[in-house]
Amino acid sequence: MGNEKGADALMADMAARDGFVPFAPPYIVAGDMVIGQTAHILAWLADRHGFGGGDLATDLQLIELQLTVTDIVEEMHSVHHPVSGNLYYEDQKDAAARKAEDFRESRIPKYCDYFEAALGVHPGPFALGDRWTHVDTSLFQMMEGLNYAFPQRMAALGGNYPRLYALCEAVTGIDGIKAYLASGRRLSFNEDGIFRHYPELDAA
Repeated sequence: MGNEKGADALMADMAARDGFVPFAPPYIVAGDMVIGQTAHILAWLADRHGFGGGDLATDLQLIELQLTVTDIVEEMHSVHHPVSGNLYYEDQKDAAARKAEDFRESRIPKYCDYFEAALGVHPGPFALGDRWTHVDTSLFQMMEGLNYAFPQRMAALGGNYPRLYALCEAVTGIDGIKAYLASGRRLSFNEDGIFRHYPELDAA
């Protein structure tokens, strides 16, 4: 709804709901159910449409990976808003510079090392081998965002993560995703989103 009808329509839809309502977008509506939180939405969609693991143990592993993607996304937001989400980046640039240095030097390698190892459990290119699941698209978007926000740092680290980059290449080759990426529906990275490129926060 947010992409097609705009943010105002989305917020109006949220305000019109009562009972157990989502805290914030994204959320989906399925009949009488309203399902919020990205990992939760993906787990529900995977179960309904068959792009999960097919058994509980594997599905829980995929959700664990998805929640870990959520963790790094939250840390990424804290890079440019380390003091408060209610302040502009320009109001907290000194703190952001310190946060960005730690994120570049410590957190990006820690997360990417973890995901690289997880992708080594199966032959690849996807998390479960040759079969795509929802977490593969999330990992692709994470890598795209990191490369946008920190091009120098990611270029310096790139050789350490052949499985992650092989996954990214495989995701872009999926017919539906390939068409989506080439369309106008995909939102470009920008300095109003989670993954923001501020040159002063990037370094090799």
